[in-house]
Amino acid sequence: MSLLLENARLIDPEKDRVQPGALLIENGCIKAILSAGAEITAARSRAARVEDCGGLFLAPGIVDLGVKVGEPGERHKESFRSAGQAAAAGGVTTMVTRPDTTPPIDSPEQLEFVSRRAQVDSVVRIAPMAALTKGREGREMTEIGFLSDAGAVAFSDGDRVVADTKVFSRCLTYARGLGALVVAHVQDPGLSAGACATSGKFASLRGLPSVSPMAERMALDRDLALVEMTGARYHADQITTARALPALRRAKENGLDVTAGVSIHHLTLNELDVGDYRTFFKLKPPLRSEEDRLAVAEAVAEGLIDVICSMHTPQDEESKRLPFEEAASGAVGLETLLPAALRLYHGGILTLPQLFRVLSLNPARRLGLEGGRLVAGAPADLVLFDPDAPFVLDRFTLRSKSKNTPFDGARLQGKVKKTWVGGAPVFTAE
Repeated sequence: MSLLLENARLIDPEKDRVQPGALLIENGCIKAILSAGAEITAARSRAARVEDCGGLFLAPGIVDLGVKVGEPGERHKESFRSAGQAAAAGGVTTMVTRPDTTPPIDSPEQLEFVSRRAQVDSVVRIAPMAALTKGREGREMTEIGFLSDAGAVAFSDGDRVVADTKVFSRCLTYARGLGALVVAHVQDPGLSAGACATSGKFASLRGLPSVSPMAERMALDRDLALVEMTGARYHADQITTARALPALRRAKENGLDVTAGVSIHHLTLNELDVGDYRTFFKLKPPLRSEEDRLAVAEAVAEGLIDVICSMHTPQDEESKRLPFEEAASGAVGLETLLPAALRLYHGGILTLPQLFRVLSLNPARRLGLEGGRLVAGAPADLVLFDPDAPFVLDRFTLRSKSKNTPFDGARLQGKVKKTWVGGAPVFTAE
């Protein structure tokens, strides 16, 4: 079946442009990108279905690197079904899932189980990561080769740092031999232990245990030294401080195979949002100063930071209704990723092609996935959205099982109107 999506403003992150036109889709892939009136008229006559996009923006679907789904072990927090529905509503067409489940995904059997569940229950694509060390305990390397054969797109211990430098160097060396990507959490584990805020005046006034931004720089410096020694492919999951940026810049200038990401929460919120100990704002790493937030946003704009992700971490009500120090860390973000990221567009920090480069094109490229592009032959994973549509977020309308969003009650701009995966509609706004 062929589908023509016409009267759209096409966002091409690869060519850095926005242009009016149409997309012809056949067999789940983009067949052609049409701009001339005669081409569109001819395609309209032979397409099985024609949809008018109403002059809205049509972009590659988001590839969200670092989504936690509660299967196995914590299905009450998030299942593949609920996460898939939330992703589709947020314009996310590929979820790159984390292995920090209960138990961790550290064997081919567990990875195959997760892949089968995802294939049955999720309406969007799933690209699973596997654990780097067994049990995420940082002592013994997993079977990286077998896990790669089973479909793992990268290896990570989630928010746990492999503290033993020798173990981590062995993991990087082995991953280098297989061409596998290692995703690391850059926080010094000793300094970060027990911390729930960034050190400074605000944390002192609130009496919260805090950690210096230097903990991020120290961990990144160690990792980059090991990457230089081993030649491994490396991705830092979240760079959130200005002090870490010079080390990242040097690594790239020196030709290391290094990329970095940042969560949308650290790009759009700062430490003051914690306010009166609001636990929905408790994240890992903790929210940073406004100076750090601005520096990281500038790094995204210049291309130093490659990826924006949701770092979707569902937590149930019981784990958040606790004193700030004791509450669980993390926030859901699949449905709020795009409207929150559009704050950067409305603020003049990023253009729409730049935004979808870090949301779609770069993560797809880094993981070797086919999506993230508007070119003939690419999968027809697409999102249609209105960047100017205003709304006030009500967390109880979210499709995730868990409702722990820091944007509850926030005024946001940008609504997803429709999402396609492989040319098939998986979400249509009411």
